Amino acid sequence: MTGTLITVAPTGAESSKADVPALPVTLDELVATAKECEALGASIIHVHIRDADARPTLDQGRLRATVAALRESTGLIVQLSSGGAVTDPEADRLAVLDAAPEMASCTMGTVNFGDDVFLNRWEFIVGLHTRMQERGIVPEYEIFDLGQLTTLQRLLSKHGLPFGGHVHVDLVMGVPGGMPGTAAALVACEQAIRDLPAGTTFSATGIGRSTIPVMLASLSAGGHLRVGMEDTITYAKGRPVESNMQLVARAVGFAQLAQRPPLTPAQARELLGVPAR
Repeated sequence: MTGTLITVAPTGAESSKADVPALPVTLDELVATAKECEALGASIIHVHIRDADARPTLDQGRLRATVAALRESTGLIVQLSSGGAVTDPEADRLAVLDAAPEMASCTMGTVNFGDDVFLNRWEFIVGLHTRMQERGIVPEYEIFDLGQLTTLQRLLSKHGLPFGGHVHVDLVMGVPGGMPGTAAALVACEQAIRDLPAGTTFSATGIGRSTIPVMLASLSAGGHLRVGMEDTITYAKGRPVESNMQLVARAVGFAQLAQRPPLTPAQARELLGVPAR
């Protein structure tokens, strides 16, 4: 792979607007962020949305409006989170697919998430996977711990390849309760990924202080990058993130130093099996 897929995750469901004023929570803020990040080199946007009070929501009307606005305003691949907040019920998380995103996340197992539990039962995973196959939505399989790659093997062997035929995983590293954000953990995952279908690709996400080590390790192992204020609100020690663009610009710089420049949205679509618009 000679280029780098860069995903921006601008909002998430954990940080509050009161604590992080730069967090994009309105539709206008999200669209403006998306346009700026695309201009810098992002090709995918991983989307969580907020309600009128800036609280995490899976409201269907807001999801549909967000997908429509991002498709109209950018060429980015629109990937909705099916994770939502850790308190969201399974039915609401499955209904995310009704908003017809081009991609959606599919987490491969339950994980302790700080003081909470991010629940992903086997039946729920299968439901997400098969619904995406039926609706022409490309999944990104989110991996919080090494064993979840084995769960993905089981899923694919029992229920077939995803829509588009290409398997892409995102290694979410550094969550308290999941795998550490270290080069050694990434290498262990990269070895396990070799047991998945030929051509499987991976991105890596470093949470908090693991952001930079994970970016560098992923690039050196031939992987791709996910960055954004969902994953870190600190740019450096004692220095808050000013915007998602700041994080994307740093990822682009690292990718260029690795001589693996950012993929365009069109190139990303070709890689991942996401249909052209």
